[in-house]
Amino acid sequence: MKITPSARVLSMLGEIDFDEWQCVAELVDNPFDDFLDIIRAGTEWPDGFTVSVTLPSSPKGILEVRDTGRGMSYDRLARAVRAGWSGNDMHDKLGLFGMGFNISTARLGRRTRVLTTRAGDTEWIGVEIDLDQIKDDFEAKDITEPKTDPSQHGTRIIVDRLRRTRAEWLRRNGASLRNILGSVYSWILTEHPFELYVGGTRVKPVRHCRWGDDRYVLYNGKERIPAYIPIDEKLQDGIACRDCGEWQIGSGEVCSVCGSGNLTVRERRIHGWLGVQRYLDKTEYGIDFLRNGRKILRWDKQLFTWNNPDGIAGNEEPEYPVELAHQGGRLIGEIHLDHVPVTYQKDAFEYGDRSWLTAVELLRGLAPLQPQRARKLGYPENESPLALLFKGFRRNDAGLRCLVPGDGHKPIHADTRDWGRKFQAGVSEFQTDEHWWQAVLRHEEIKKRGKEAKTAASVPAQPDEQAVLGALGLPPDIPASGAAKPETEQKTVTTAPAPAAVAVKEKTEARGERLARYESAASPHTYLSRPFGHPELGYVKVRTLLLKPGERLLDDNGLPVPVLLDQRSGNELTALVDPEHDAFRRFGADYADLLLVELGAVLKVRARSDWSPSQLVAAIRAESLQDSVLDGTTVGAEARDLLSEIRERVAEALDESGICTTAYGHLSDEEENATEEAVIAAGRVGLVGRLGRDSGFVHHMPALALVRLVQAMPESFMDGAVFRGPYAGVSSPSGKALSLARVTGCLADVATLGTFAGGATTQHLRRARLSIALLRDELAGEG
Repeated sequence: MKITPSARVLSMLGEIDFDEWQCVAELVDNPFDDFLDIIRAGTEWPDGFTVSVTLPSSPKGILEVRDTGRGMSYDRLARAVRAGWSGNDMHDKLGLFGMGFNISTARLGRRTRVLTTRAGDTEWIGVEIDLDQIKDDFEAKDITEPKTDPSQHGTRIIVDRLRRTRAEWLRRNGASLRNILGSVYSWILTEHPFELYVGGTRVKPVRHCRWGDDRYVLYNGKERIPAYIPIDEKLQDGIACRDCGEWQIGSGEVCSVCGSGNLTVRERRIHGWLGVQRYLDKTEYGIDFLRNGRKILRWDKQLFTWNNPDGIAGNEEPEYPVELAHQGGRLIGEIHLDHVPVTYQKDAFEYGDRSWLTAVELLRGLAPLQPQRARKLGYPENESPLALLFKGFRRNDAGLRCLVPGDGHKPIHADTRDWGRKFQAGVSEFQTDEHWWQAVLRHEEIKKRGKEAKTAASVPAQPDEQAVLGALGLPPDIPASGAAKPETEQKTVTTAPAPAAVAVKEKTEARGERLARYESAASPHTYLSRPFGHPELGYVKVRTLLLKPGERLLDDNGLPVPVLLDQRSGNELTALVDPEHDAFRRFGADYADLLLVELGAVLKVRARSDWSPSQLVAAIRAESLQDSVLDGTTVGAEARDLLSEIRERVAEALDESGICTTAYGHLSDEEENATEEAVIAAGRVGLVGRLGRDSGFVHHMPALALVRLVQAMPESFMDGAVFRGPYAGVSSPSGKALSLARVTGCLADVATLGTFAGGATTQHLRRARLSIALLRDELAGEG
């Protein structure tokens, strides 16, 4: 069988850079194409659509790909394995045999055997391509195998004499290969009854863990922005060459590239969706782009960077994520571009092709995503689907405003990522977004109750009038003024003697009934619902519940307690917390502190430990609440995150009011020099000449200068512009000063620690963390 114009060329194909998974995917593409043709033809296929990949069990093993497709004739097989053959209808295919087949097999090993048969054939026919034996006469050896069942059909590709590094990777990374292929073919495996097995284990589609179709946020309290935006844009049909694949400009009768007359009208359509992931991740966010059902780009982030359409350099900075960028992103999507050409490696589109540029313009628009940046450059507001999602979900604050689960104080990103892993593992509880949604609602409820508790604690209780009268030595029924009651109230009332008391046995509430009543009047505390323990003590799984206002938590002796543990089965505990207990409400104890005291006592008994109570609490906290660590690095990062968000809001407020020059004028000479140095250090040299003409300086000015700016221009940043506190409508100077001090006092703490976190003491860190929480509550639109 003639398969190549040159044996040396065929051998050299193995040097083209293909990862192991790409080599396997090339061999999976072809049977999937065959399956899709069967479905399009409406042919019944009772044997099912299955592709099985057998991995090498040793460095000298084999790789085999077997399918249940239609099989091939001898002529079809000869064309399929011929290097450089591209085939017909390339716009409808994931990948054809020919070049992709030869590259992948040569990359994997030195010998490849292809065997194929159709239902009714009497034998398997095939070809053996041995790179160590084939000569420049480009003849490959024809082979056959007997067939026990005439109804058998399909194709087998066996690669042996594997390259050592490839064999080792395939042997050791079956799970990783399944995960990659599950992502690459996720749409196909979900939409069609195809089965793909790797190493005897079925490949599961790696689906996106996105918010549901009906979820949304309210931008500025009024504009409804959905968390899922369907995309379906039908473009004008085009003419494509079926031989070389090139789209034609004009309506000639032959291909403008290869001269073929084999032209056809093809649909051009951009469809899929853009949305929001239920959790943040540092790498797993971005847009998947597919061609004919296979993902060409996964987690692609290039649409998050604005490139000046006028070709001016220096505008290639990523626009998302910018705020709290170290936490990662959550904007995702799945876009089908079947009409856009791809590279031969199928790991990129032809980015210079006009069809790709059209798709980019449709999805993200021509203007920057950031409204402030667009205005500076003279663009109208970007109204593209991606810009809409960016506007509504660019920030990651906990609660309904940004659709981020929290614990009543801050986002719970680690927990939501863990839930995402459970989603991918198929745990039923996490397949819908309900678990995330309830965590958002719980955050709002805990935050609301915390504010109500603060308000209640700041309002003195009403005096007991009768108790005051008694303390003054006055009869309870005489007013404090000493005046006699009206005559109508002085009449003597004769009452019948009280009947003898009848003893009634009061029903005692059983412990189980009392605990059930507590649970019915409680809401989960997400952050403190987790495993607690230590390797030396063992672990327990704790579900923490906060009692609702008005319900007092009593122990078995009827005495009020702040925390009560109820052991369930095995290592599971329920912890009930009374937020209105004096330990929390009057003395400011943290829920976690007293919970750890109770858990320490339980674990001490279980482990028969001789550790002291303080040792127990310290060890359990260090092991189980690592994310609450109080050190300069952690708290400093929290402070800088919040400062970054405030800078962005301050910059937007200055741009909207057009007073950037006035604001820059409030900087001292030293602060101006520091701002200029920071701009240069950030590589934003072009911004130096514009300092003061727009709000760009706000992102680089010293943090403490930001405090002075707010103090100097409170009317520009209070009253909901950046901070919620009233200012312009407050009549008294002292009232204005008090409202402003609530903001600038905390802002100064946060700015100081964000700049000089290294030498902070524990007390300073504790104060800074409290200021971060208080300042976040002062941000406009935060609750």
